Amino acid sequence: MPGREAFDERGTVGVEEEYFVVDGETLEPVPAADALFDDVPDELEGHVGTELFKFVFETTTEKSDTLEQAREEMRRKRVSLAEHARDHGYEVLVAGLHPTALWDEHEHAEGERYESQLDRIGYPQHRNITAGLHVHVGLDDADEAVRVADEARRYLPLLLAASANSPFWYGRDTGLASARAVIFENLPNTGIPSRFGDWDTFRSFERRMVEDGSVADRGEIWWDVRPHTEYGTVEIRSPDAQTSLDRSFAFVALCRALILELAESDDHTEPRRELLNENKWRAARYGHDASFMRLDEGTVTFDEAFAEVLDALDSSYEDEIETLRSASGARRQRDEYAKGGEERLKESIRIRT
Repeated sequence: MPGREAFDERGTVGVEEEYFVVDGETLEPVPAADALFDDVPDELEGHVGTELFKFVFETTTEKSDTLEQAREEMRRKRVSLAEHARDHGYEVLVAGLHPTALWDEHEHAEGERYESQLDRIGYPQHRNITAGLHVHVGLDDADEAVRVADEARRYLPLLLAASANSPFWYGRDTGLASARAVIFENLPNTGIPSRFGDWDTFRSFERRMVEDGSVADRGEIWWDVRPHTEYGTVEIRSPDAQTSLDRSFAFVALCRALILELAESDDHTEPRRELLNENKWRAARYGHDASFMRLDEGTVTFDEAFAEVLDALDSSYEDEIETLRSASGARRQRDEYAKGGEERLKESIRIRT
């Protein structure tokens, strides 16, 4: 595994987005992987793959030096995947969960990696049809990356609440704003990690997980935030996948500004895991309507917490970030369902290009 030397660039951005490929008429999942990988467009070559199921796809961007480059990369990958899917009679939906998919009726992707995961993890992995947004921000010092990941933990519930976009599961309203977060956290090596403090401590634990057979490789450590020892980044993994490109990009801009602000800060906090987990539960349950426990005492509303973070950040994309305070994907999904049931709900999360 790469070591400290991987952390050699500051402020670069990489983005992973996950999607559901569905039948063009019913908008229900189809095992599209075999057809779509027969003739991958040049734009997606080396930048698209399936997740555990044959209808869950992931795109990855090239590493970008600026947010404008990252936005254009995200746009091109989305457009290319949607057009490629339509050429085969499919459509692409984006949300934290497909609202009506039944996991036990769909095919898993082939491959030794997925077979090993299914065998080792069992039931929780068999039903893992979740879709997220992952943001990588480059840092040029390994110890700094670990410290920043440690400090970023306290903001993860707020990011989850802002991104909540998965209230429906198996055709039912779960009562959660992000059911994806709850389902995904049934897997091992997920959730908000403990504080590591420095590179050597983090690296030692990462190596032990691999050497003891807990994971096949470091990529199977699926925490909500982690130093990425291959890419030399801090990776934030907590948000649900976002239906609109604009909203997805706003999260990328927010995550980059947050990571770079923490890198410049001397903050050193040690919040209890129990407090972080409570705040994450509130985010998953209530989304924008959540209130959060402060690190010391008292509570703060979502709007108050978001305003405090925005005030502390230095970003030329403040207007874009500000849009994340508007109605969440969870609220919009519920509104669409109330207007037209499952069909209108599924149509509302379809990619439009």
